[in-house]
Amino acid sequence: MSGFSPYLVSAAVLFRGVNPVVNSQLNAPRLDKIFLNEVAMSTNEDLHKVIAELEKKCVELPQNIMAHHNLALVYRQAGRVEDAIRELEQCLEIDPHSVESLVNLGAIYFEQGKVEAALAANQKALKVTEESAQAHTNIGLIRQQEGDAEAAIASYTKAVQHDPKLVTAWINLASAQIMAGDFAQAIKAVKEGLKLEPEFPVAHNNLAVALFYSKDFAGALKEAEKAKNLGYPVDQRLFDAISKEL
Repeated sequence: MSGFSPYLVSAAVLFRGVNPVVNSQLNAPRLDKIFLNEVAMSTNEDLHKVIAELEKKCVELPQNIMAHHNLALVYRQAGRVEDAIRELEQCLEIDPHSVESLVNLGAIYFEQGKVEAALAANQKALKVTEESAQAHTNIGLIRQQEGDAEAAIASYTKAVQHDPKLVTAWINLASAQIMAGDFAQAIKAVKEGLKLEPEFPVAHNNLAVALFYSKDFAGALKEAEKAKNLGYPVDQRLFDAISKEL
């Protein structure tokens, strides 16, 4: 049986990465996301207006780190990635210990495929504070993408220890535990995520996969149907595998 494309969840911005298949098994999807804060915009006109206002503010207040940081985020949303990097680097010149700037800079590097640079930025954030759940989650995502489930589990575990309400870390933890074959722990992790966000489609899909490997086929079917009803494109092979066991 060929495997199901893993996914990873992190926070705000989708990053479509590789979809590894581990041991030709049913794998819990990852949501390939990495932490990058967003500024809410309704139209392109709003975006351009905000850019102009923030650019003016950065000129008037060149040491205002929040102005540069927000400008970076809006630049990125407008597709001006190099400008976003420049502004985040400016933030780090103003405050080399800005965890948020390091995490967001790492996120952009990750989107660009610069995995080592993304890893380094998140590691620098953890040198500032070990309590950055976002940085731990991002490092977990990178390690899982590399195929190192145990290292990913260690990072996600630290993330949920520092922020037990970080849904994405719980879901990613479950995904990595399924990769590692620890289905009982994966079930516990994904259920923690569902306590926080009961209608999370990927979480229900991941739970279905973990239950399938735990031989709870009725439970797996229920969760797979729930994920599908919530709009997640559940792999038909999962339904086929479940039906063969019922």
